[in-house]
Amino acid sequence: MQERHILGISGGRDSAALAVYMRETQPELDLEYFFTDTGKELDEVYRFLDRLEGFLGKPITRLNPDRDFEFWLREYNHFLPSPRTRWCTRQLKLRPLELWLRKDLDDGVIVNSYVAIRSDEPHREGYQSTHENMRVHLPLREAGIDRQGVLEMLDSAGVGEPEYYSWRSRSGCTFCFFQQKIEWVRLSREHPDAFEEAKGYEKTALSHGSPFTWSQGESLDDLAQPKRVAEIEQEYEARRARLLARRPVNPLAGDLAPSIDELYGIDEAAAGCVICHK
Repeated sequence: MQERHILGISGGRDSAALAVYMRETQPELDLEYFFTDTGKELDEVYRFLDRLEGFLGKPITRLNPDRDFEFWLREYNHFLPSPRTRWCTRQLKLRPLELWLRKDLDDGVIVNSYVAIRSDEPHREGYQSTHENMRVHLPLREAGIDRQGVLEMLDSAGVGEPEYYSWRSRSGCTFCFFQQKIEWVRLSREHPDAFEEAKGYEKTALSHGSPFTWSQGESLDDLAQPKRVAEIEQEYEARRARLLARRPVNPLAGDLAPSIDELYGIDEAAAGCVICHK
């Protein structure tokens, strides 16, 4: 029986660590690495993919949607995607993957998909295809590798982390609606053109009656006002200080800094799409 082995690279640390892990533990496996490119990714993601390819010694296939974000935005009457209506994931991430695999799956090929779910994410599941010939594997969970283990693996491999982790908690589109307000503020500084593009999409959406803004409860125009920026930054620092003050000292965890989601009390499993930012 013919089989394929695939591993999706999101541009995030977990999927990169899984790629490193599989190369080191199962080098005989003919793994196909892929990245589904929405065309709205951070520049840092592309640089990281190039670095990871160097370590893996083989290319990461780029899957491109047959329709871009602007097309689907028009199809959805300019309603922005949101945590409740994730049409961006459906159309720009899952659809290209399914088109890539469809013929082989229908022809009876068994497709083994390796997904980067860690051992400290007990309630998270990977992409679940409805096709009977798709098999999903979770090697990091099975090996007991947690967030600290992921960081150590990337460091020891010389791959390191994507640069955006210095200011953002996830990969995915520049305007990902799962971003916290502090991340929108930082996006406006790190990538002002991308921030202005997101504002443009939002203004068009609101003019078409969309009930959603990118950031809950306020527009990006309002969020970007100097007074509001100062409030967001002060609130972020206050959260960080409170968390660090009550966090128990764990010498085994090294200098593992709290994530932005952790500061806001958000479960990582509910703060993004696996295929986008793992």
